[in-house]
Amino acid sequence: MKESKVDVILHPVRMRIIQNLINQQLTSQQLKEMLPDIPQASLYRNIKKLVESEVIHVVDEIPIRGTVEKVYSVHDPNLLTISPDEMNKMSKEEHMGFFIKFIANLMGEYERYLSKEQIDLLADGVSFRQTSLFLTDEELVEFINDLRMVYAKAAQNKPEKGRRKRTVATIMIPEEKNDAGEKENESK
Repeated sequence: MKESKVDVILHPVRMRIIQNLINQQLTSQQLKEMLPDIPQASLYRNIKKLVESEVIHVVDEIPIRGTVEKVYSVHDPNLLTISPDEMNKMSKEEHMGFFIKFIANLMGEYERYLSKEQIDLLADGVSFRQTSLFLTDEELVEFINDLRMVYAKAAQNKPEKGRRKRTVATIMIPEEKNDAGEKENESK
């Protein structure tokens, strides 16, 4: 049975490979150096799966001592998104499964951070918070578009000296519509 695009992307090892290939081109050796906790065989197997699924592409081949080293990159970051049509076709169980994988990936990132010998949450900018916003549908669209622009600007940054990779996650969960609360707000 063929894995869905969502399953391919949300696999914990593959997600980490993808994150390292956004905005840069790397060989499997460079990925191994960036992801030292992933066994080499597992790394190569997951790179192969991402290439076969056309999530990442070979952008160059470098001849080295009788062999060829491949250079990988995310060919089109838009392929990493799931269309609304694909999302609407999923069952509640599939949505919950994907959400659990998403949360597990975040937990893995946070656990790797906490496992370092020296951490400074404040200096490192570590935070997680939850807030409730009261937005009309139009205000929600404006808010999402504003976030997209902020993310798009930061996503253009290339890895370089002085820059650290930082994982940022956003989850929006609407509350059920409350006609009484909406009427209460309208009367004010």
